[in-house]
Amino acid sequence: MIQTPAPLSNMQVELLKLYSVGIADEHLEELKILIAKFLFAKARSKADKVWDEKKYTDEVINALIQKHD
Repeated sequence: MIQTPAPLSNMQVELLKLYSVGIADEHLEELKILIAKFLFAKARSKADKVWDEKKYTDEVINALIQKHD
């Protein structure tokens, strides 16, 4: 069976546009850090939302940790 590659995501398309222009290595490193910070902020926001929805507290989390130790 022949598999066709998945289409590029919108993020991949934008990154390819940057590559075509050419970016200095030090700017590429800055970009990687920016992307990592952006993704971390999104993940943290989702985690905070779940924390609030489930009404977690430090005590609840500590009890869960101890239960699984």
